[in-house]
Amino acid sequence: MPLWFAGVLRDGFALTAAGGYADFADVARDGLRRLLASAAPAAGHTGPDDPAGHVLAGFSGLDVHPDVPDGVRALRAAGYRLVTMTNGSAALTDGLLTRAGVRDCFDALWDVTGPRRWKPDPRSYAYVARQAGVRPADVMLVAVHPWDIDGARRAGLAGAWLRRGADADVYPRTMTAPTLAADDLGELAQLLG
Repeated sequence: MPLWFAGVLRDGFALTAAGGYADFADVARDGLRRLLASAAPAAGHTGPDDPAGHVLAGFSGLDVHPDVPDGVRALRAAGYRLVTMTNGSAALTDGLLTRAGVRDCFDALWDVTGPRRWKPDPRSYAYVARQAGVRPADVMLVAVHPWDIDGARRAGLAGAWLRRGADADVYPRTMTAPTLAADDLGELAQLLG
């Protein structure tokens, strides 16, 4: 999974850097087919038993991290306006937030099909600010990926890093530091007061 996801990001970033664009699902499907074909040549096929399609379909059943519902509610109760911006699909995000019971806490769900530029391209972050009708300096991106925090910070946004995963205590020194860092959304809500 980590190898596949890293490849999806690499290919999406490369397309954006070269002036191209493809939807996350298409890039993800291509990456899965390549990985599956290298592991078992017959598995890279397409058709009714498309293994890559089967894996991607599983994304519609994922759940949010356990801290998300209470953290989102705390941020909303504190008066923060919440929107999403994903390199993935706004429709998948809608499903995640609906299943978690917090969809009503968000004003809008956006993805990179709007600007046709994958994050961390600065135009993606500018798109969010423009759509929300605010200045970039009035936006805080909350993310687990240091590359996303770095991109947001370089685009003039604040950035809150949620320390999740195996490398949770190691923020890359080569990237712009986050404005805030928290273990989860609940802690972030407390830090923002």
